[in-house]
Amino acid sequence: MKKNKIIQFLDRSEEVILVGMFALMVLIIFIQVIMRYIFNNSLSWSEELGKFLFVWISWLGISIGAKRKEHIKITMFIDKVSPKLKCLCDILSELIIFGICAVTAYYGLELVISQSQIFFAGIKISMSWGYLSVVLGCFIMMIRNLIIIKDTFTTLKKGGEKE
Repeated sequence: MKKNKIIQFLDRSEEVILVGMFALMVLIIFIQVIMRYIFNNSLSWSEELGKFLFVWISWLGISIGAKRKEHIKITMFIDKVSPKLKCLCDILSELIIFGICAVTAYYGLELVISQSQIFFAGIKISMSWGYLSVVLGCFIMMIRNLIIIKDTFTTLKKGGEKE
């Protein structure tokens, strides 16, 4: 199925940002280990920044898992039904995930607003930046859910057989 340019941009941006964040996290933790064990002097901000990047990587990475269909599923029932019913179950599953992401994003946004004046001790940035990863990750996941639902409806119209 041909992807439009917006989806291609989203796919590429996600991957570049996540690889960049992961590389930065590994570098920061490596420098911290060198500083601590070779120079006997640890950096005050490195562990906190590593955790911060890990949280961002985790929340942004959920949509890549959805795009690649790599999230854990229990398929014992689904494997035994017709292709059309399988498509309907997939749509229901995606709608439930969409709802969970919407609720999580809503409460995440409340946290972003309420934590704006509280700062991380080591890296001196607002806690809101950490909670923003929840909102952004859920929002991107909701976009992925809509794409999957649209693709599944297309498959359903063709009889339920995936290409």
